[in-house]
Amino acid sequence: MSARRSELSRTTKETDIHCVLELDGEGRGDIATGIGFLDHMLTALAKHSRINLTLSCTGDLHIDDHHTAEDCALTLGQALDEALGDRRGIRRFASAYAPLDEALARAVIDFSGRPYAVIDLGLKREMLGTLACENIGHFFTSLAMASKSCFHVDVLRGINDHHRSEAAFKALALALRQAVALDGDSIPSTKGVI
Repeated sequence: MSARRSELSRTTKETDIHCVLELDGEGRGDIATGIGFLDHMLTALAKHSRINLTLSCTGDLHIDDHHTAEDCALTLGQALDEALGDRRGIRRFASAYAPLDEALARAVIDFSGRPYAVIDLGLKREMLGTLACENIGHFFTSLAMASKSCFHVDVLRGINDHHRSEAAFKALALALRQAVALDGDSIPSTKGVI
């Protein structure tokens, strides 16, 4: 099987992004989005999914964090979709729980080719560092859409919004790790195509 890798750039009037993704990695992350909290979350995503991820972004942060967060998710999702190819041999479905102290998150995913997202993080704060909490859920939704996947991500409990967010990213990482794992050589669909 060829290397499950993708490299792409995305440039708009709002952001300039470069992404390299290797599905069969060790969890190395080299992340520089200009938003410290997003860097922290994406580093955790790479580490716990064991996906090697290089992602750099120069964005219009003088306006706000929305374009950067959204465009990073879209680029990462597109890279994930490209690296998966026709999705032959992947497990496709996966679920995982991840705790972080008092917080507990669940992620259930399907690399179905049909984008959909149900995200319920229950965040109360307006911001985590320089990242608006509303953009954390939006990041997950944008990632699901661009990767042509179905994500259900819920934070089941937790008091601290940093913990709630990080548990959600870690749960998604663990589910990604399982879903992209190779488990045969057929297309995992009764249709014969994803």
